[in-house]
Amino acid sequence: MVADAYDAVIVGAGADGPVVAWKLAEAGLSVLVLEAGPFHGNKQWPKPHEDPGAESSSSLDDLSGELLDEQFTTREFEMVNNLLFGPADHRRGFWMRKFPGDGAILQCAGVGGTTLHYTGCHPRAYPAAIDEQGHWPIDYADLIPYYQELEAICEVAPAPVTAKEEVFFRGAAAAGWNLIDEANVTDPGYRPQPNAIRQPDEVLHVDAGYDGDYSAADLTGHTLAVSDISGDPHPRGAPFEEKAKRSSNVSFVPLALGTGNVTIRPNAFVVDVATDGGPTPEATGVTFRDTWSGAVASVDAEVVVLAAGAIETPRLWLNAGLPENEWVGRGLTIHFGDNVMGLWDEDELEGLLGRRTVEQQEGEDIAARFDYPGLGMLQTVGTTPGIGAILGFGASASGFAFQNDTTGEPWDTTGRLVGQELKRLLAGYRRMVQVLVVSDDRPHRRNGVTVQRGVADEHGPIPLVNYRPSEADRKRRDELARIAADILRAAGATHVHRSDSPPTALHLHSTMRMGKVVDDACEAYDVDRLFVADHSVLANGLGGPNPTLTGQAVAARAAEHIQERYFAP
Repeated sequence: MVADAYDAVIVGAGADGPVVAWKLAEAGLSVLVLEAGPFHGNKQWPKPHEDPGAESSSSLDDLSGELLDEQFTTREFEMVNNLLFGPADHRRGFWMRKFPGDGAILQCAGVGGTTLHYTGCHPRAYPAAIDEQGHWPIDYADLIPYYQELEAICEVAPAPVTAKEEVFFRGAAAAGWNLIDEANVTDPGYRPQPNAIRQPDEVLHVDAGYDGDYSAADLTGHTLAVSDISGDPHPRGAPFEEKAKRSSNVSFVPLALGTGNVTIRPNAFVVDVATDGGPTPEATGVTFRDTWSGAVASVDAEVVVLAAGAIETPRLWLNAGLPENEWVGRGLTIHFGDNVMGLWDEDELEGLLGRRTVEQQEGEDIAARFDYPGLGMLQTVGTTPGIGAILGFGASASGFAFQNDTTGEPWDTTGRLVGQELKRLLAGYRRMVQVLVVSDDRPHRRNGVTVQRGVADEHGPIPLVNYRPSEADRKRRDELARIAADILRAAGATHVHRSDSPPTALHLHSTMRMGKVVDDACEAYDVDRLFVADHSVLANGLGGPNPTLTGQAVAARAAEHIQERYFAP
C-alpha cells in the first residue's frame, strides 16, 4: 500500500529514477516511485494491459521472469504497441505529444521507461563535450567514479562481433581509422559497442552447430537472437533479474526493491508538485492520477525528485505552475540523426566473409561504433526488415530519391525510395549493413518543450516539442554521413543509400539543464527540496554518445547530494 508520506518521492521509473531510488533506499530512506505506465513481469500485475491489478509493489519476490517471458514477446508490432508512451489500458489510446514535421518521438511508458525499448548501448560521454564545450558546471572527472560503479552493476562489456560488425570494422580500418581501446574517448576511431548486455554463453562461441532452444535451461547470457530493441525477454526461463539486457527494470529495480525501503506505484501519472509557497518555495509532495480509475491522490515527501524524462519533466513543471525560469523546457538536444546503408554483391561478401550474406539481424542490434569527438558517432544497426525499411528508405527530409542529384556525393541515392529501386534494395536486405548517424547537436534556446494551452489530455495541457537544427548541427551530421559512406565503400559496398532522415527524437536531453534550471547537485534553483535527476539535466548532448549511462551517473550523483543536503546524520 502507498503511505501518506515518504522521505523521497520519485516521479518516473525510467532509466534514471530507479537509480536514485536504489541509492536513497540503500542509505535507509523511505522511497516511493510513481510511474505513469505499467509494471511488466510483476506478480501484482499478471495481465498489466487488461486489468488494474494491485496498487503497488514493495517486494523483490514480486518480480517474475516467467511473467516477463509471457509479456515480452518477440512479435514486433505487438511489442511496439505495448511499450509506446501511453496508459496500460490501450483502449484509452496513447498520450499525445506534438512534434514538428515528419519526425517522431520514441519513448516508452512503464517501469524501465525507454530502456524497455533500447539496445543496451552504454558508452561514456566524450570528455571534451563536458570539459571544453562550456555547457557543464561540473568536470568529466566528477562522473568517472559513477561510471565505474554503474558499468560494474550493468555488466558493461564490448559487444560480440558478428558479420555486420566485421564488415564495418574492415571498412573503417581500410578507410584509415584506428581501433579505440579506451573508455574515455578523445580521438576518432572505431571499436566494439560497450553494451549493458551480458556476454553470450561460451557454447555460442565454440559450437557453430549449436541446435539447442536458446533458453536459460541450456545457456546463460545473451542468445544473439534479434529483439534487443523491444522488451527482450532472453534468455527465456531465466529469473527476472537474470535477463541478459540490463535495462533499468532488470538491473536497478531489483536492487531498489531488495533494500526493503522502496515502493513502486505504477499506473500513476503525476499532475502536480505541491510547495509551501514561501519566497523560495519548498517542494512538499506531489499529486498523481490513477490511469485506470481516474482517481486522484496526494502524497507528502521531504524531497521530490523529478525523473519523468526530457519531455514530461518540463511539462509537469509548467503545468504545476512552479516558478518561471527562461530555461525550463529549453535547450533540447536529440542527437539529430540519419541513416546510411550499404549493399554488397554476393561474390564480394564471399571474398570478405567467406559467406554470401551479412544477415544484419544476427547478433546484438547495435554492436559496433565509430566515435568522432566534436562531430558525434556512427553505429551499425541490426534490425528486422520492417524497421530497417522504415529507417533506411521510408522517411526523408529531402523527398523522393528520384528527385535528388547525388553528383559528387559518396552515396548513390538519397531520399525516400519507391518502385523498382526500393524493391531491388530491399530484396538485398540480407546483404546490407545499416549505419545510424548520431550527431553532436548543441543546445539552442529555441528548441524544447512548451505546453499547448487549449489542448489538454486528462493530465493537463499537452507537451509541444519544437526542434530545428542549426546550420552547424547540419554540417556535423553531413560530415558523419560522408564518413559512414566512405567506410561502407572501403568495405566493398556496391550501392550506398543515404536517408537524409527528418528529425527524430531518439535520444532526448537538456530541457532542464544543469547550470540553468538546476545546480550542480541537480537541485532546482527556484524550488528547494525539488531535484531533477533524468536526462533532461544533461547540459548538452554529451558529444553524441548514447545517454543512458551518463544520465544514470548524474542520477546516482544527485542521490548522494540529496542525502548530504537533507538527510545527513
